[in-house]
Amino acid sequence: MRMDDAAAILARADFFNMCDDEQRRMLGFASDRRMMDADSVIYTAGDVPEGAFVLIEGTVKARNVGVEAGKPYALSEPGSIISPMALILEKPRPVTITAVTDCELLFVPRSAFLKLVRQYPELAQKAVQRIERELTGYLTALDPLKRKLKAK
Repeated sequence: MRMDDAAAILARADFFNMCDDEQRRMLGFASDRRMMDADSVIYTAGDVPEGAFVLIEGTVKARNVGVEAGKPYALSEPGSIISPMALILEKPRPVTITAVTDCELLFVPRSAFLKLVRQYPELAQKAVQRIERELTGYLTALDPLKRKLKAK
């Protein structure tokens, strides 16, 4: 795949808005396109993904397992990023991701993203700010549940 094609795909993914065009081209060079057949497992809950995926085409389903199991949710918007935290954290993911339809994905390796962050300190700062915003959003969403548990 051409570097500019991959950079254009990354430009559609909201997470990579923190990168400038040159940084997206460098990530694109390190990334690779993957085709997944319908019903293929992209990764399983408990796996430690080596990076994140950007949905180019198709639909994927995410399903939590164990105590946190709930309704599965689907992603079908081109540019959706699957497991962006896997770009930063080498931790097991809590969901199983499965292709619902034939899918085309761009795999972005954690090693490439971390190398880029080391080269561009301002990008590291933007990544930290993004994570803080997302964690604040998650914690805010949990507040009503926290109040319910205290009331019992």
